[in-house]
Amino acid sequence: ARIHGIKMALESVCSFQAPAQRIGLLRPGGKPHVDDSDVLNNLWSLDKFSIPAVTDPVEFLKPFTTGEGNVKIQFDHGTTTLAFKWQHGVIVAVDSRATAGSYIASQTVKKVIEINPYLLGTMAGGAADCSFWERVLAEQCRIYELRNKERISVAAASKLLANIVYNYKGMGLSMGTMIVGWDKRGPGLYYVDSDGTRLSNNMFSVGSGSTYAYGVLDSGYKWDMSVEEAYELGKRAIYHATHRDAYSGGVVNLYHMKETGWIKVSQTDVMQLHYKYKEEKK
Repeated sequence: ARIHGIKMALESVCSFQAPAQRIGLLRPGGKPHVDDSDVLNNLWSLDKFSIPAVTDPVEFLKPFTTGEGNVKIQFDHGTTTLAFKWQHGVIVAVDSRATAGSYIASQTVKKVIEINPYLLGTMAGGAADCSFWERVLAEQCRIYELRNKERISVAAASKLLANIVYNYKGMGLSMGTMIVGWDKRGPGLYYVDSDGTRLSNNMFSVGSGSTYAYGVLDSGYKWDMSVEEAYELGKRAIYHATHRDAYSGGVVNLYHMKETGWIKVSQTDVMQLHYKYKEEKK
C-alpha cells in the first residue's frame, strides 16, 4: 500500500498520463494499445525502458533517430577503448575524456565498468546508455551466480547483454562495449553494440580514436609478449589515439584480466606519456 501511495504521489507531481491516452493512439472501440498498469510497471522498473505506446516504436522514433525531425536524439560522441588477449590474459586500456560535440565535458570519466571480480565492461558511445545497461548486466550476472552457485561465463554474459539491447534496436541507443573476463574456458573477449551485434576475437578497439589505436596494436602485438610489453602496448596505443583524435584524452586507465580476476595496473596522464615518448625519439 505504501509503494502504491508513492507511485500515486509521483504520478500527481509529474502530471503523469499513460502514453497511449496522451498521444491519442486508441484501438477500435476506444481501448488503448498499452494498459496503464504496464506503463506504471515500466516507470518503476530498474532494468527496462518505457517505449512509445504504438504498433511500431522503431518507425515512430525514426524522425528523431535519423535527424529528419526538429528534435534529435543522435549526438556526437568520441572515445578510445581497446582490449586484446595474449598468453598472460587480457589487457583492457581506455582513455577518460567525455565530449558533447566540440565541448570537453570531463577528463576523468571511468570508462571501465567493474561488473564483478572476473568481468569487466568498457564504455564507448553514450555514457548513460553504457553505464545503465552494463549495471543491468551486473545485476543479472549476480542473480545467475545465486541461482546456479557458479560464475556466469564470459560468453553467456556478453550474449545476455546483446539480447537485452537488441530489444531496443533502432530506438536511439548508442553503445559499443567490450565484455572481458575469465571463466572455465580461460580468458574471454567479446564486442557488443546497441544493435545487438556480438563478436569474439583476440583484439578489439572501439570509439572515434580506434583507427589510430589499431595502427599501433597491429604493429606491436605478439601473442607471446611479456607482461610489461603488453602493458606498454596498451598505454602506447591509447596515447597515440588521444594525440590524433580530439575526442579522446585525459588519462590512460589500464587493467589486466588474470585467472585470479582483474587488477587495475595503472592510471597515467597522457601528457606524461607524450613527453616520455618524445624523449625516446631523441
